[in-house]
Amino acid sequence: MNNIMTYRGYTARIEYDNRDKIFVGRLAGIRDIVSFHGESVTELEAAFHESVDDYLAACAKLGQDPNKPSSGRLMLRIPPEVHGAALVAAQAAGTSLNQWAAKVLAEAAHVD
Repeated sequence: MNNIMTYRGYTARIEYDNRDKIFVGRLAGIRDIVSFHGESVTELEAAFHESVDDYLAACAKLGQDPNKPSSGRLMLRIPPEVHGAALVAAQAAGTSLNQWAAKVLAEAAHVD
């Protein structure tokens, strides 16, 4: 089951609240708290879009930069043997370590 939605570069994690019989979503990957809910998928999607649009409008009105889900830059600390094996795998694939890691991470995260 896919429990995420995306809109305007933002991703929300979706859960079902059995007690209230609603779907609840919250933007992922940002410091600010932005949440929304709906009783149906259609209502949830509309609430998600409205929440993102309202968040961006509020930030603009306040003169603040909205939190961005990611910058595209990632620094990892991994064991040297993993680093070495990844470097060999990248070279064997004929790519840079950065290109290889981006491909592997995208596949693991199920990103097209």
